[in-house]
Amino acid sequence: MSLVMGIDQHRAQITAEWLDTVTGEVSRARVRPADRAGVRRFLARFAGQQLEVALEATTGWRFLVEELRAVGAVVHLAEPAETAALRGNKRRAKSDRADARHHRELLLAGRLPESWIPPDHILDLRARVRLRHTLIEQHTEWQQRIQAVLYHHGCRQRRRLMEGDGRDWLAAQPLPETAREQITVAMAMIDALDVQLAPLTKELCAWARRQAGCKALIHAYYGIGELCAVTVMAELGDCRRFQNSRDAVRYSGLDVTVYQSDRHRAPGHLSRQGPPALRWALYEAAQVARRPGSPDRGYYEQAAERLGGNRACLALARKLLKRCYHTLRELGDDALTPPVEQPQPGPGSAAPRPASSGSPRSLEATTTNQRADVLAA
Repeated sequence: MSLVMGIDQHRAQITAEWLDTVTGEVSRARVRPADRAGVRRFLARFAGQQLEVALEATTGWRFLVEELRAVGAVVHLAEPAETAALRGNKRRAKSDRADARHHRELLLAGRLPESWIPPDHILDLRARVRLRHTLIEQHTEWQQRIQAVLYHHGCRQRRRLMEGDGRDWLAAQPLPETAREQITVAMAMIDALDVQLAPLTKELCAWARRQAGCKALIHAYYGIGELCAVTVMAELGDCRRFQNSRDAVRYSGLDVTVYQSDRHRAPGHLSRQGPPALRWALYEAAQVARRPGSPDRGYYEQAAERLGGNRACLALARKLLKRCYHTLRELGDDALTPPVEQPQPGPGSAAPRPASSGSPRSLEATTTNQRADVLAA
């Protein structure tokens, strides 16, 4: 390497510091405004040179990586929390210039804690998965607000208010004008979210049916449906980056924290240091995998006796994640390949039949998983 650079990016400005390893000269620059055009002008001077760059995996890293690679740079994406921890416990002056220098020094010393940079199609898939998860959370929040308003005014509890005669029942409740307005707005927001969710869900399910890694998960494990499979694929990505399945569990945030000193041990809780969409998908899969007829029913019952139903589902979610890790790791590069485009049938030709795995249990589980995905939505 001839040039080693550290970058600290923010919405208003980007600070860069680089070292010429041949001459020992250190240079600095500040890019303002911090947009693609400004970054492109700044990087033009490095075209054709040997350049290695370290930057944190914070908001805005994607376009920076794209522009850096366009000039031939080797990019290293740093994990923010671990990078900050390497500063030590002493209180030192902190500035954008100091952060850029910190990234450069860690890269030069070979101590930079790196994050995986997914290919573009996985990044796009991850964005859609997280968008759907956000819409689902908002959908749930508005439903909870309706339930809170009803209880606040003494109405009896009723579930599935948006289905069947639920809307008629809501309209018949004796509510004051303000409460009626709250419920009307909430129902309008739910209807608007449903309009956005329907095509997005259809697109993700179609992606899962045509992608090798997702199909392997769907046909292998009871509880993993199309939406769960595509979420696991998007968030886990290349499982070869994890040393073992425990690292994958830790990445998901489903691991139980430990704080122990001498004979004192605090009760553990979920770390939740990972993608929320991945935890949601695995927990929904565990809810299906605990049903009678599932191969994991016995494991769930044993865990429920010791831990209770909720914690047993979390234990089952961790087990499903470990299985997904091994399956995707064994697939190697095939696990990340983009989905195969299906040819459009010509006029008068029959539509292609869906591929069958030949396993009755796999087909039955797939149907069950699809129904579970619909219920989860």
